[in-house]
Amino acid sequence: MVDIRSPEKFLLSTLLINTKMEKEIILKKEITINAPVEKVWEALIKPEWTSKYMYNCDAISDWKKGSPLIWKGHEDGKIYVKGNVVDIKPENLLAFTTFDPNSELPDVPANYTKVTYKLTGDHGKTKLSVTDGDFAKVGDGEKRFNESQSGWHMVLNKLKEEVEKQK
Repeated sequence: MVDIRSPEKFLLSTLLINTKMEKEIILKKEITINAPVEKVWEALIKPEWTSKYMYNCDAISDWKKGSPLIWKGHEDGKIYVKGNVVDIKPENLLAFTTFDPNSELPDVPANYTKVTYKLTGDHGKTKLSVTDGDFAKVGDGEKRFNESQSGWHMVLNKLKEEVEKQK
């Protein structure tokens, strides 16, 4: 029990409670792609596909849990995003961390967000659900959340377009 007669203890307790109650800021997007799960999965992990919809970047990884993942410019070779594979279940789930090494933020785990792709197949179509966050816990969180909102909208629509025209 906190002794409210002690201002220092009361303030510390209030800060701890407020920290625990801090709201998460998670971006959630979903799209249905008229293609089988296998084809969508391939588009998510193969550099020759990612460069078509992800800002002309190749996703480079060996796709094993704990392995590095970089998003490298297809033409300029610059690393635009880096992170690590957190979880992978082929054709079902891919989770990875992300950080822009070109930002002015320190490259520390607290500034990485976690992206999760979940794929669900249904009669030759694939529902792709994407979450990205928690932006409440990273530097420049609100700004990064707003940029990611519009970015994911463009990326998912372009992914759908590219995959569907390859059927």
